[in-house]
Amino acid sequence: MSSEETAATAHANVRPGPDPEMVEIARYVKETPIVSEEAYATAALSLMDAMGCAILATRFPECMNLLGPLVPGTVVPCGARVPGTGFELDPVTAAFNIGTVIRWLDYNDTWLAAEWGHPSDNLGGILAVADHISRKRAAQGEAPLTMRDVLTAMIKAHEIQGCLALENSFNAVGLDHVVLVKVATAAVVTDLLGGSLSQVIDAVSQAWVDGQSLRTYRQAPNTGSRKSWAGGDATSRGVWLAQMTMRGEMGYPSALSAPGWGFYDVSFRGERFRFQRPYGSYVMENVLFKVAYPAEFHAQTALEAAVRLHPQAAGRLPEIERVEIRTHRAAIRIISKTGELHNPADRDHCLQYIAAVGLIFGGLTASDYQDKRAADPRIGELREKMEVVEEQRYSLDYLDPGKRSIASSLQLFYRDGSRSEKVEVEYPLGHRRRRPEALPHLFEKLGDNLASLPEGKASRILALGHDRQRLEATPVNGFMSLFTV
Repeated sequence: MSSEETAATAHANVRPGPDPEMVEIARYVKETPIVSEEAYATAALSLMDAMGCAILATRFPECMNLLGPLVPGTVVPCGARVPGTGFELDPVTAAFNIGTVIRWLDYNDTWLAAEWGHPSDNLGGILAVADHISRKRAAQGEAPLTMRDVLTAMIKAHEIQGCLALENSFNAVGLDHVVLVKVATAAVVTDLLGGSLSQVIDAVSQAWVDGQSLRTYRQAPNTGSRKSWAGGDATSRGVWLAQMTMRGEMGYPSALSAPGWGFYDVSFRGERFRFQRPYGSYVMENVLFKVAYPAEFHAQTALEAAVRLHPQAAGRLPEIERVEIRTHRAAIRIISKTGELHNPADRDHCLQYIAAVGLIFGGLTASDYQDKRAADPRIGELREKMEVVEEQRYSLDYLDPGKRSIASSLQLFYRDGSRSEKVEVEYPLGHRRRRPEALPHLFEKLGDNLASLPEGKASRILALGHDRQRLEATPVNGFMSLFTV
């Protein structure tokens, strides 16, 4: 064989240093202190809101059917608890369970940018590992982790997921946003387990090398219930990869950049990630809450507008000739759909269905996605009268880091030639700009969601939610015990 043939068929096996994008994540996790009081205050709200969502989800048999140990009757010493249940599971299975109940009803916090997602999905892994560690330490007479540790991990997981999402669209290449949950969970859980800087890099590299979920189950015509447990799946996988790393499993330094074989070339069309800002606490400070309605976040402003129009629309439904919804490009891309809706997951990702329910009933609850409500013929009749139009200004303001609006407007046109006012909502109730207005509603939502718990536990949880200092000092194992039944 000639030297030219050898050169053409042999690869230079020079192992590079780790990709700088992974190093930056690890340095942030291991070396950057969180100094923002606003971030900790918002993290406490996000935590309590997510736990309330978890308790609410346990009322739905379809969700409960997915929970519990893989082998019934399995007993795990110092197992992690699952809110709203009596399960005590290994951290990986517990992370799936916790992540699934938090995410099931599409009611936990949200982040919108070039990519979308739900950063509190990472709580599945964070709480499972923190509870397991704390129970083991308590059993050995050692000090457990506190909820301050959990809030710190939350802020950092939110930041990793959210900053990667600011300028990088994973949905544009057909991947689901839960890849970012896996990456963020792997990073912060490795740190919780005592991993070094290099071990955090290794765990993050494993997350990028891993197979990534297609977005198929969130998009027409395949929208289905997997979207409700995909976050739980991703956060549990992050825990698994973190634990493998802590057992000494090696990492892959050019997991992102390896020519031909790395994530960029295989899954991101050869593009490298772009970053708008360094890691800090920006994402937690600006995270969005679903305060009043369990609906996909891009539909929240349209729903608020529909609810405002309800008093005049409800008595004139047969007279409506056309409903014009003006909104931003992301909403049209993700949740605007016509035709038959096949299941609750399909309905809660349909802008027209959500707006119709708001116009007819003046509100929306999780039960409105069930078959009984969907059988109301007025919903389908209104959907057929809806026109969804992109408003260019809304699309620009959606991406403007100084605005981060999620605007929509609704207007009704009647057969007699009259029309309603055009109701425009630029910022939903859960937006940072409306945080003071939202706070009473967030705690009302929490109280409602906790109603199925024993009264003593519900009142103690609510009291912790109103006292951040006491919440932060609470041992993780003590906090999780409040949510068991």
